[in-house]
Amino acid sequence: MALKVAVLMDPIGSIKIAKDTTFAMLLEAQRRGHSLFYLEQGDLAIRSGEPWARLAPLSVRDDPSGWFVLGEPEWRDLRGMDVVLMRKDPPVDAQFIYDTMVAELAERAGVTVVNRPQALRDCNEKLFALHFPQCMAPTLVSRDAAELRAFVATHGEVVLKPLDGMGGRGIFRVKAGDSNLNSMLETLIAAGPKGEHKQFTMAQKYIPEITSGDKRILVVDGEPVPYALARIPQGSDFRGNLAAGGRGVGVPLSERDRWIVSQVAPELRRRGLLFVGLDVIGDYLTEINVTSPTCVRELDAQFGLNIAGQLFDVIEQNRSGTRAA
Repeated sequence: MALKVAVLMDPIGSIKIAKDTTFAMLLEAQRRGHSLFYLEQGDLAIRSGEPWARLAPLSVRDDPSGWFVLGEPEWRDLRGMDVVLMRKDPPVDAQFIYDTMVAELAERAGVTVVNRPQALRDCNEKLFALHFPQCMAPTLVSRDAAELRAFVATHGEVVLKPLDGMGGRGIFRVKAGDSNLNSMLETLIAAGPKGEHKQFTMAQKYIPEITSGDKRILVVDGEPVPYALARIPQGSDFRGNLAAGGRGVGVPLSERDRWIVSQVAPELRRRGLLFVGLDVIGDYLTEINVTSPTCVRELDAQFGLNIAGQLFDVIEQNRSGTRAA
């Protein structure tokens, strides 16, 4: 069953193919005989209530000297695709929200969108984790500096982060009594030319097990990949994010990891989230990544897996009507 697969992503010429999960998906789709079409954010439009996209035929190869060839882009009705992969990296800003609304028009006409547009809007990667408090360390989300200071005083050592960041950007580790705390909170909370608009900030109790890695657990249609990528901080940096210099080491899932997945997976399936990355430090869930989860290439290479193949098995079952409810 050959499918027409469109991918909304960041510029393909700038990716690092050895680490790019979207590229793994494209390779797998092409291997299965599906037709690939490429678009970026500026290539979406709505014409009289119909979703359109400027789509360029795409072919890929696993070769760092030249990994893609694009054909001539052409405006087409997005409803003519079978599958749309929404793989634009965060931030989830207003423009990204509008993208999901265009994709939703295609979804209503029967196109399979991964992940579902409504879920991409509803499931902020940090706030969505709070739906599962039994899995999390003590956490506070607030715009109030006094509340956040009190949380730091109570828990002694805390990680502060914005709700719309990625790759470890804008994250601070702070201890009670730190003279820089007020400055950190001002940086995180203030928005607008004069700081007149306040932004939510997340505070989580610091989890010392970060030294053993911030584990990324990939979940495909509610089923966990049996290995996680532990992203281990390097040097004096406490952040394990690969984008912040962390080192990725594959590890088998622990019983606690599997328990966390069991708590989260039913809701993921209910919302149509086919491909998700859970972030776990020690015994605690910290984030649920739904926008553009990564780490497929690293896990595939270390364990001989084909995670994109698992995903396309589900996508093809969805298209043929054989996917289990």
